Amino acid sequence: MMNSSTPNTATATVNDLFQTAETNGLDEAIERGRVALLARQQQDGHWCFELESDATITAEYILMMHFMDEIDDVLQEKMARYLRDTQVKDAHGGWPQYYGGDIDLSCTIKAYFALKAAGDDPEAEHMRMARKAILALGGAAKANVFTRILLALFEQVPWRATPYVPVEIMLLPRWFPFHIEKISYWARTTLVPLTVLCSLKAKAANPRKIHIRELFVTPPEQEHHYFVRGGLLNRTFLVLDKIGRFADRFIPNSVRRLAVKKAEAWFMPRLNGEDGIGAIFPPMVNSYEAMNLLGYPKDHPARQTCLRSIQKLVVHRADGSAYCQPCVSPIWDTVWSALTLMHTSGDDATQDAIARSTDWLTSKQELELKGDWAVQAPDLAPGGWAFQYNNAYYPDIDDTAVVAALLHIQDRRRGESGRHRINTDRAMDWMIGLQSKNGGFAAFDANNTHYHLNAIPFADHGALLDPPTEDVTGRVVAALGVLARPQDQESLRRGIDYLRSTQLEDGSWWGRWGSNYIYGTWSVLAGLALAGEDPRQPYIRKSIEWLRSRQHADGGWGETNDSYIDAALRGTNRNVSTPQSTAWAVLAQLAMGEAQSDSVKRGITFLLAHQQTSGALAGLWYHPSHNAPGFPRVYYLKYHGYTAYFPLWALTRYRQLTQSAAA
Repeated sequence: MMNSSTPNTATATVNDLFQTAETNGLDEAIERGRVALLARQQQDGHWCFELESDATITAEYILMMHFMDEIDDVLQEKMARYLRDTQVKDAHGGWPQYYGGDIDLSCTIKAYFALKAAGDDPEAEHMRMARKAILALGGAAKANVFTRILLALFEQVPWRATPYVPVEIMLLPRWFPFHIEKISYWARTTLVPLTVLCSLKAKAANPRKIHIRELFVTPPEQEHHYFVRGGLLNRTFLVLDKIGRFADRFIPNSVRRLAVKKAEAWFMPRLNGEDGIGAIFPPMVNSYEAMNLLGYPKDHPARQTCLRSIQKLVVHRADGSAYCQPCVSPIWDTVWSALTLMHTSGDDATQDAIARSTDWLTSKQELELKGDWAVQAPDLAPGGWAFQYNNAYYPDIDDTAVVAALLHIQDRRRGESGRHRINTDRAMDWMIGLQSKNGGFAAFDANNTHYHLNAIPFADHGALLDPPTEDVTGRVVAALGVLARPQDQESLRRGIDYLRSTQLEDGSWWGRWGSNYIYGTWSVLAGLALAGEDPRQPYIRKSIEWLRSRQHADGGWGETNDSYIDAALRGTNRNVSTPQSTAWAVLAQLAMGEAQSDSVKRGITFLLAHQQTSGALAGLWYHPSHNAPGFPRVYYLKYHGYTAYFPLWALTRYRQLTQSAAA
């Protein structure tokens, strides 16, 4: 971890240090970063950095192999090594949701189960430590819903320990209070094959007969408190859950067969080749296991392809360990890398790299298939980009906004105005067609705001929906400002109104897809700047002052993921600065014309001082922290690219603005 305890200094001293760093180091640092970033570009023009989560995905991969009786012992041992390495043995003894976080019960249960399946002795010190931590938190009966479903599939808990999720939901009409089209894309793709597994009471092969009864305070068959009772709506759903479970035995076999067929007919066309259904790990595994349950033989092409989509997520490390990514992020990494490189150098190699990246991105635009989003906008033509290599049913509004802006900027820079006009017009029309009623933009759908569904027993993770968010809206507002199409002005106004309405009392904005308020505030301020908002307005000055109030003594910024749990922690990180948070805070201020401020200069000094100078990451930056939520409070991610391109972009943007001011 980097030293973040540098004492505060007087302004004059800071300026002296900065002037020295700027004179001696800024150009050299940018050059080192440029070379390092270019070296990571793929031959076809794209970038794709590792995307790491917590221990759950890797643990689930091991358990999937035992569920299917398809155990790769070599890979299993590599993954077991990763799990052992990520256990917090010097503190709580379990596994957290993110670096530096408290123990997470469900994550720890899965990791323990996976290690035991991999052959670790339950009496080994690390296993005893984890078991003690689990029992101290109430045992495996207190795990979250998804973990209890996994345990039911392995016959470790009775099915009454899980929510009632009948496959017959596939037969419900759209007007019904619950419908798969009313939940988010990630919940939809995960749930549909899962209903098949749950309704047919699938059983893991579990060839080595691994059990975890030692993790229960009360024997699982005697436990009667699997569900936490919340408010009135939650209690109502729990009653309905019991009624549904009782009525399940009376469902005619013909109805169940019809529902299973409808579920199968839904998820099979969405398998998405070797990129996988939804291009995310959970639905891939559920679909793979459901195909096995439905009788697809091992050599069936669809089943083999689904397995390859899962296998392609595995990262093998030089130290002999391996882990499984939840998905991959090539579109996102490529567009930010290209924007970062744009002002690093005018040399042919750099400009050619940017051109190749835009050509690659252009080839990935979805212009034909109407995905699930079309339920809300059936007459809208497709035109978005996904987050992953290919995910045609689920293009991402966030990615689409940044790619459209990049293509427009690149055409303007190269004097080729209009070269990508058809691409950017299709993208902008598609995004505007998915603007929600409140003026904001979500990641994948419009008006996905059926908040009552977060009270159902299945949704204890609170991540069933995809409502509009400040950071995505900020990015769309930025794209609208960059392209400045006359027909988009009303949409832009509504977007800005949404952002103004969601600003918090202290001046910050919440971040849904990055950690957290620093990310959200940068996302919004960057968008407002490109949309032409006057930076002198009180609400913008308030946000700038909030950012400055969170700057550390060493000149950097950092934010703990605990701020998703306790909003009072927003913009704080126990005085530990990180490269990505510092870059976002600097970029936010630069967007609003603050290049000459002491705050920005101190942030730049921090980034210059913490660039890696040797080893595999030479020229880039590093910090072990998770820097984004998959789902706030539930699941977090570490974008390895965030410490590669955002700090470099902050340096290049600073140099560009200061040189322009001097000229």
